[in-house]
Amino acid sequence: MSAPDPDHVRLAEALIFASADPVSLRQIAALLPEDADAGAVLQAVQSLYAGRGVTLTEAGGGWQFRTAPDLAGRLTRVISRPRRLPRVAMETLAIIAWHQPVTRAQIEEIRGAALGQPTLDALLEGALIRPAGHRDVPGRPTLWATTPAFLTQFGLRDLADLPKRSELVLETSVLMAEPPGTDAP
Repeated sequence: MSAPDPDHVRLAEALIFASADPVSLRQIAALLPEDADAGAVLQAVQSLYAGRGVTLTEAGGGWQFRTAPDLAGRLTRVISRPRRLPRVAMETLAIIAWHQPVTRAQIEEIRGAALGQPTLDALLEGALIRPAGHRDVPGRPTLWATTPAFLTQFGLRDLADLPKRSELVLETSVLMAEPPGTDAP
């Protein structure tokens, strides 16, 4: 199989660079001639940026350029960080991500606390959640789900990339262990 046309690679590179949102393989294919292999073009762009300051990363249902992971920490002093979400918003977002579609009442039940409208408004304004229909019960409460922007914000390809519960919960034995530097009798 021959290497993709360099002009096709440049065109895909420019599209990904210019787009504020992740670019899907379908979008790349639509830009190229019919006989071009969009997958091979995407691989060529990815290999162009291997080991560079930016990498081509799959996130949010498409591809986008991101800072190389080994450099990201060194850039935090130079680049301003986006406004952080309050703890209640992060808790709510996590519940929605793991339990979607979920109603406000279910979120409150899991959190063990009431959920204020400003929290939902902040997540909606950030395009991190979206209404996903209504539960078919009296009152028809809104169901909430995450958006592709959520995946992009957290660098996830899809929801399957979310950490598993076992990865987040410390084992009881670890919590009960002696602190370092103490000798057990």
